[in-house]
Amino acid sequence: MPQMDPKGEPEETIRPSIGGEDGGGGAIILGLTICSAAIGGTFQYGYNISIINAPTSYIQTFINDTYMERWGSGLESSQLTLMWTIIVSAFSLGGLLGALLAGPLSVRFGRKNSLLLNNGFLFAGAVLVLTSRVAKSFEMIFFARFLVGINSGVSMNVQPMYFGESAPKHLRGAVAFSSAVFTAFGIFLGQVVGLTEVMGAQHLWPYLLASNALPGLIQLLTLPWFPESPRYLLIDRGDKEACVKALGRLRGGVAPILEVEEMLEEQEQQKSAALNSGSSANKTPWTLFKDAGLRSQLRTVMAASSAMMLCGNDSIYFYAYYIFLAAGIPPQMIQYITIGTGASEFTASILSNVLIERVGRRYLLIGGYSLMSFWSVVFTVALNLQSRGVAGMAYLSMACVFAYILSFGLGPAGVSGILPAEIFDQSARPAAYMVAGSCMWISLFLVGMLFPFIVKGLGDFCFLPFFVVCVASAVFLGLTLPETKGKTLAEITADFDGRNGKKKEYSDVEMDEPMKEQYQLGKAASLTNLMLDPDSKPDLESIQPQVNV
Repeated sequence: MPQMDPKGEPEETIRPSIGGEDGGGGAIILGLTICSAAIGGTFQYGYNISIINAPTSYIQTFINDTYMERWGSGLESSQLTLMWTIIVSAFSLGGLLGALLAGPLSVRFGRKNSLLLNNGFLFAGAVLVLTSRVAKSFEMIFFARFLVGINSGVSMNVQPMYFGESAPKHLRGAVAFSSAVFTAFGIFLGQVVGLTEVMGAQHLWPYLLASNALPGLIQLLTLPWFPESPRYLLIDRGDKEACVKALGRLRGGVAPILEVEEMLEEQEQQKSAALNSGSSANKTPWTLFKDAGLRSQLRTVMAASSAMMLCGNDSIYFYAYYIFLAAGIPPQMIQYITIGTGASEFTASILSNVLIERVGRRYLLIGGYSLMSFWSVVFTVALNLQSRGVAGMAYLSMACVFAYILSFGLGPAGVSGILPAEIFDQSARPAAYMVAGSCMWISLFLVGMLFPFIVKGLGDFCFLPFFVVCVASAVFLGLTLPETKGKTLAEITADFDGRNGKKKEYSDVEMDEPMKEQYQLGKAASLTNLMLDPDSKPDLESIQPQVNV
């Protein structure tokens, strides 16, 4: 007989007949899954925007020498800057394409397999950059960065989706935020590897740019051993048995019945919606825009994703040398100072990972953008006073850059990537990430292309456009984004409707009577029942579930 709780009901978790005896094992599996997915995922985004800084002058020399060898004359300074800007921006264009590919890939192949297949773009880019100097073709660097951008675009969308669907609700924010931690770690490690004493020497720049293949290889060797997203297995593929096994591994041998029941209800709701609409269960970006019930969520995600790039934080990494040079830092010291920026964001992301389940998503976002607004004003004042010869302003400018990055890491860096996973259901989530990713990469491309000209045009006032973005983002998100911490999708949707003046009742999904008997919330059922065809009518009394206390 199953053991009972004080109210006389069976316990809410059941022990499947697969490996693992306690929840501690699940924490280990979940942690290793996160590391394996992230080292070849969002880590690559941070690493690749970082390693391009160190060889800037070497690659520009290679471009000019190659051009001179072909045409008999070198490039003018403005032409060389334009060529370099195009190469840098190729990463953003690739990221945009990757964001558009992420949705179909994640639906067709699954979250885990999409991350594994994604490494193909990375390895192709590494081959191109390694052979570019021998082939005397700077165009190959452009295509290599484009392919690496595709890799980052896919991973930036699929990885948070994978994490959000694999984590228990009480850890959902912290697990999803770990994507930002690995991005910051990638930035920091890329800066260290780019030091002249490591791989930043002139003859090593092709190997530096190709070093991103190593994390991809690590992922290929490790990720296949870990489970697929349980929600994807059940809701998208309809494989209850695989879902229960994956959930059992991620929870240390214990599959929480309420967690499975929640997925089953969402699956039924998705099927019902697909039958009523006469269309496919999985939504496309176009159907998201046409769905009036999701427009407020879509506006919020688009604003948060765009602001994440338009706020100017990544401009500091793309053009860190120029910013610190303008701040009065000696050229020979800039590579060491730049490491501090990566360390700042890495530290802030770890702190935010601890705070997110305590403070909540909304306050971290609003607080982060508010602090960034303040520091952009201080930075502008410091640059103006520095140009007038006021002593010590170069160091204040440098401090402002660090403070700006810390503020970004505390909130916007990680929370923005979590939102699509939390405020959209399984059928809309891939399309929502496609829209969010597209906004992010288009914004990054615009900033990458325009920032050098903003610096030339506005001079000491170059951060004022970012000030406007940060203020507008803090106000807009404060007015439109409800707190999502620890809430179900129905509760979050009700909050959005409340903010839009709507009143909507969210009731349990209508299910067949046999299914209600097996999956009613708050009651235990055996895993045998969960794996049975929902249209069948098993003898429930003949099944004795083994209950975990």
